[in-house]
Amino acid sequence: MKMPKSEGEWKKKLSPQQYHVLREKGTEMPFTGKLLHNKESGMYACAACGSEMFSSGTKFDSGTGWPSFDNANMENAELKKDFSHGMTRTEVTCKKCKGHLGHVFDDGPTKTGKRFCINSCSLDFRNK
Repeated sequence: MKMPKSEGEWKKKLSPQQYHVLREKGTEMPFTGKLLHNKESGMYACAACGSEMFSSGTKFDSGTGWPSFDNANMENAELKKDFSHGMTRTEVTCKKCKGHLGHVFDDGPTKTGKRFCINSCSLDFRNK
């Protein structure tokens, strides 16, 4: 798949909400995402480029209003320090298209201790 390169191409490919989140590092409103309550088996992929990011087996209900995962496919995900909004966080982005997915925190309830807090609109879901 040819990756869009200009912001104009991204605007044509993505919905306005997806563009805001994936390209402008925005955040969707909590409890509004289409994948928040999804319990099907499959793979969550970057909505911009299709890179596989999270297995359904790593998803859990964090009560925060965003899909949460305790592990990511680190072949396709990249972690970066984020100092925006007066906070220190770790941003989760797609290695292939550099799209913003969300953030990861060290307060997860599973043995990994991680909570990947991801914007639903930044993901597509593929059934197994």
